[in-house]
Amino acid sequence: MDHITLADARRIALAAQGFDRPRPQRVTSAAIAETIRRLALVQLDFVNVTVPAHYQVIFSRLGAYDRTLLDDLVYRSGKFTEQWAHEASIVPVESWPLLQFRRDSFRLRPWGVEQVLEKCPEYAEALLREIQVRGAITADQAPNPQELPRRIPGSWHRSVPRAILEAHFARGRVCVANRLPNFARSYDLADRVIGRAHFEQIVPSEESRRRLLAQAARACGVATAKDLSDYFHMKMGEAKPRVLELVESGELCEVRVESWREPAYLHRDAPKPRPVKACALLAPFDPLIWFRPRVARLFGFEYRFEIFVPDHKRKWGVYVLPFLYGEKLVARVDLKADREKRKLVVVKRIFERGCKTKEIAAALDGELAAMSKWLFGRGG
Repeated sequence: MDHITLADARRIALAAQGFDRPRPQRVTSAAIAETIRRLALVQLDFVNVTVPAHYQVIFSRLGAYDRTLLDDLVYRSGKFTEQWAHEASIVPVESWPLLQFRRDSFRLRPWGVEQVLEKCPEYAEALLREIQVRGAITADQAPNPQELPRRIPGSWHRSVPRAILEAHFARGRVCVANRLPNFARSYDLADRVIGRAHFEQIVPSEESRRRLLAQAARACGVATAKDLSDYFHMKMGEAKPRVLELVESGELCEVRVESWREPAYLHRDAPKPRPVKACALLAPFDPLIWFRPRVARLFGFEYRFEIFVPDHKRKWGVYVLPFLYGEKLVARVDLKADREKRKLVVVKRIFERGCKTKEIAAALDGELAAMSKWLFGRGG
């Protein structure tokens, strides 16, 4: 069994995630598409304290770009779509058939939505017929249910139409055809959004898991079985046998990483470990850092997203972005966008022990200025 130093594991992981190359002078749709495919998925999150996290994931790797390029790729190119993958995510349309097992077993959230469906099955079918005739609709454009009040007090769905449309989405009967400027989803029938070749393709669930885990392994470079199972939110009992099959087929190689207790798996196409000169602010849901145990193992970096933590219990801040410099996570910055004044506000910056140097501080200032210019057309 091969042994890998922790430093080389970091280099492999960073290169696999796209941090090993300089940012292009001009970011094209092709570059964004290649980045999403390299990552296998990009988690959607529309918390808008600075910028929705999925836009930040692309910026962290490619630098400033026109955000409409990402929107056009996801909702107008036919090459990508929204699906439940890690969480709600952007995925290539080729992944649609691989996620059928997820749609078949999806447990509707929050609690109570299934009861809503049970109470008004005729309305659920009527919504599909409405879309068939009218084309894509938002929840606000959907007709009122006769069986229940339109509103659902205390639910994040807020209304019966939205809850049922989200249930249809989770189970693959509709897809997200577009996002409005307020981020509301517009839903259309799945067979009109997903190309027929992918929509009609049937892949056995074990093969689907195997292929998704291979995607996760390629995106991680080197990872434990838990890391791989988390990438597409699989249960370990479902993932581990498929990981071992990938080892048997030669797609993965079992390795030992310095200081890691569990064995790791190196993808056969993993990049060779070479020095990485990264400089990026990472969204809280960036795939490099979303599985916190892996962040701790790879970088010795403690991180949690504290936006929903009561203020007196927060350790770092409301919307905190880790700062990747070179091959390490060296600082974290609590940020918010002041859209009225069109500037990025640094609430607080915290450097890791031994990392508060002039070089790192200057690099962080430069990245903050670049992000501010991207968002508002101005630095600082």
